[in-house]
Amino acid sequence: MSARLALFGFAMPLALWLLPLALLPFVATGRRRHAVPAIAAAPPDALSRWIGTTLTLAGVFTIAGLVLGLAEPYRVGERVTRIGIGAQVSMLIDRSGSMNETFAGRQPSGAEESKAAASRRLLAGFVGEREHDLFAVTAFSTAPMLVLPMTDRHEAVRAAIAAIDRPGLDYTNVARGLAMALSQFGTDSGISRVLLFISDGAAVIDPRVQDQLRADFAKIRPNLYWLFLRTKGSPSIQDRPEGEDTPQAAPERHLDLFFRSLRIPYRAFEAEGPQAVADAIAQIEALERDPIPYTEVRPRRDLTGWAYGLAALSLAVLALAALVEADMSARRRAGRPAVDARLRRAA
Repeated sequence: MSARLALFGFAMPLALWLLPLALLPFVATGRRRHAVPAIAAAPPDALSRWIGTTLTLAGVFTIAGLVLGLAEPYRVGERVTRIGIGAQVSMLIDRSGSMNETFAGRQPSGAEESKAAASRRLLAGFVGEREHDLFAVTAFSTAPMLVLPMTDRHEAVRAAIAAIDRPGLDYTNVARGLAMALSQFGTDSGISRVLLFISDGAAVIDPRVQDQLRADFAKIRPNLYWLFLRTKGSPSIQDRPEGEDTPQAAPERHLDLFFRSLRIPYRAFEAEGPQAVADAIAQIEALERDPIPYTEVRPRRDLTGWAYGLAALSLAVLALAALVEADMSARRRAGRPAVDARLRRAA
């Protein structure tokens, strides 16, 4: 019972102190009174009693509706949990200096897009494909920067992606970026989690940091996608170096090996142009089709109009009764002289 009462509230609750005035029609009436020698001599009249009760209640509802209207009632907002299709997506976007170049490895000119510009454009289109996805945006180069925490406000997410338009630095600190991106996921383990890593290169991750990252990945267990924006002519993440195969010699290859060793769902996409990036994003969107609970917020609803409507309807009933009573009194007064004349002639 208390939970149901909590669904309603009043903006001006002090006005409710006037609510006892609604009992006045039970002790006083505005209807005309007529002297009758002995009302007990009249036969029982159920219709008259029903009309009297109706008019009394109309008076009660009129006063009560006016008082409730002054108190400004409302139905409080609700948070309703539903099930949709989507995921928590933490986007980690590389902002190193090489992202300012085109896929051909040069500064953009004319209609050419840099890898960063193409990524922003295509990721903005990816956001909003499913209305129940939640997104977080993290940028990184020398140090990570939280651009937007996990949210379902897709307009804010697109604005956050568009805001990553400043020239990046030369150094790529992948480890700290991954740690911050992982920290954006919530505690609900029943939701599909996606870490979307967008980068055109990698750096060596210290073995001690690797251990901490392994623990973080094992705890959160996201689906990891690496969108590798490969510059044309550069080595693939699958290529072994001709010399010594070390993280310093082939950082992208060893980062891929590190991701494969995490024992979580992982997939790498190598893109050498904007269309390849778009195709990779479409594949990721198609892969993530798990149910996700989401909260629908219903705003507060003003009920003042309903209160005044009740008062107006009840007042209309009283006004109609007054008009009928006045008409009947006028007819009685108009017919009384003729009756008196007949009585005088009979006398």
